[in-house]
Amino acid sequence: MSSYIISPCSSLNGEIEVHTAKNAVLPLLACGLMTKEPLTVRNVPDLTDVHNMLLLLRDCGCEAMNENGTVTICAKNPRMPTSEEKMRALRASVLVMGPLMARTGRASVSFPGGCAIGQRPIDLHRKGLMALGAEEITENGKTYLEGRLVGKSVYLDLPSVGATENIVMAAATEEGITRIENAAKEPEIADLCRCLCEMGARIRGAGTGTIVIEGVKELKGADYTPIPDRIEAATYACAAAGCGGRVMIKGARAEHMRAVIYKLREMGMQTRESPEGLLVSGRARKPIEVRTLSYPGFPTDAQALMMAVSCQAAGTSVFMETVFENRFMHVSELTRMGARIRVENRVAVVEGVKRLRGASVTGSDLRAGAALMIAGLMAEGETLLIDEEEHIPRGYQRLPEALAALGARITKA
Repeated sequence: MSSYIISPCSSLNGEIEVHTAKNAVLPLLACGLMTKEPLTVRNVPDLTDVHNMLLLLRDCGCEAMNENGTVTICAKNPRMPTSEEKMRALRASVLVMGPLMARTGRASVSFPGGCAIGQRPIDLHRKGLMALGAEEITENGKTYLEGRLVGKSVYLDLPSVGATENIVMAAATEEGITRIENAAKEPEIADLCRCLCEMGARIRGAGTGTIVIEGVKELKGADYTPIPDRIEAATYACAAAGCGGRVMIKGARAEHMRAVIYKLREMGMQTRESPEGLLVSGRARKPIEVRTLSYPGFPTDAQALMMAVSCQAAGTSVFMETVFENRFMHVSELTRMGARIRVENRVAVVEGVKRLRGASVTGSDLRAGAALMIAGLMAEGETLLIDEEEHIPRGYQRLPEALAALGARITKA
């Protein structure tokens, strides 16, 4: 368990470098199972989720080395993981299903772990792989997918990021042509497909709703650097919006953050895009309406961050959460700080207050923890943020230190 003491902050100013994207790195590491040759992934952030993924890959028979953020995976003889505990340690564990089906013809069906923000069924993963020819069997009380995959058309009932990634990886080395309809469009999927193409895969349409994969016999190794983390960049932008100031987020790609940038502008912030990154300045003062959607809509991962900022806007803000049913767990903690929020089903209505008040609060998940850290900076008086499950280090590399570099005062309790 970690606890943080957060002092009021009148403004944040300076430059900060955004790390590579957690949600791009994790599928890329799983992609190391796709080839006998080494896959090197560079600038990998120091995150708990990364450490857990490397443990899982080692359990899958891989050599996995991390030298100061340069990770090399070598999977000469991959196998199914033996540790249920490692599978349940992180949500991204489900991403080994597709690669293992491609390399070994068999994969276990286990429910992933991660934050308790809602149901994360793996039915779309199972259905997608079964559409390619996998069969589901049960042995000794455990369920497996097994069989030789062949390229076919797959329709996803929902544009699931993980299911899209699993099907793309599974189809990359299978006979025939696979066509995924209603595929997820997130930048992290396009990034995975770029890496696979550098490894020898033939993929068209990445980043659109239709992805076509022409199977090849085998993939080779590669040396790849993932895209920057758009949610980490959104976190710094929301912190600047809540506290006021002027922050240059170096490395941020504005084209991946359009929905967040537009909402920041609606709140009265000024933004300027450049090859260097994204400059945000001013203070958020106006209310907004947010509806979370699949990319390129407003990201669910930024909903809590933006809600924290809206607590001090002059007027009524409305948030509709359409992705995860339990993603308003930060609301009760924000109300402990004086926020005025009422929730009905998946809609939260925020009445802006003049100032939040410091309080003792608990982060229930990764983004809720970051949102409460932002709220603590905005509040009057000290805030004690308790991160019982160590959620924040799962997705942020030393977030308190990064904000401190911009003028925040955050210390470990």
